[in-house]
Amino acid sequence: MNRIPLLLIGIFLAFAAAWLGLVAYPVLVLGNLQPETDADSGDVSPPLLSGLAVAGQKVYAANGCVSCHSQMVRPAYLANDIAREMAVENGNEPDSDLNLRQTVARDYLRDQPAFIGLQRIGPDLANYGLEKRVATLSEIHRHLYDPRIVSPDSIMPSYRYLYSLREISGQPSNEALTGLTGPHAPEPGYEVVPTEDAKVLAAYLLSLKRNYPLSEAPVEPTE
Repeated sequence: MNRIPLLLIGIFLAFAAAWLGLVAYPVLVLGNLQPETDADSGDVSPPLLSGLAVAGQKVYAANGCVSCHSQMVRPAYLANDIAREMAVENGNEPDSDLNLRQTVARDYLRDQPAFIGLQRIGPDLANYGLEKRVATLSEIHRHLYDPRIVSPDSIMPSYRYLYSLREISGQPSNEALTGLTGPHAPEPGYEVVPTEDAKVLAAYLLSLKRNYPLSEAPVEPTE
């Protein structure tokens, strides 16, 4: 008995089932997602990104940040992200009033591409821009310029090439990095200033906030 036709049909059905499950179904379910508008306030979620943040997405992608950082707060049944509130960094304790929620597909509508990430060699960045996570813009630049200044045990590579070392002419620049120490600190008479790429990258990092409510992922009011 010739079983080749049955074998070919079986192979076709296996590939068809895989295509339906991995391509067709996600497109049907997620392909038509749109931002939500609050009927009372008119706020749109996820919010629009600034032009600087959009430009910063490209710098984030070009520098491979997604290789070490995820942007995904996982649901409770998969991990303890929400319990830890994904704000534990450099030995800090979680902030009990951050009131975070899991990340859902609609959160990535503004991302081109979506930087979900697979590894957490470094901290998750889904809520990096929340006020209690980052103190100042200067701190972000200092961290990018030399991560060991902020966290001595950090294995994050330095992004010093996103900054310019120049001689001070007259008064120091208002944009000059402060608090630089160690072997890469500028010598007296010189200053380190962020390039345009560094500025937009910092703007993008500050835009990372998943603290807005969505119908499929509401934010419970803080008591």
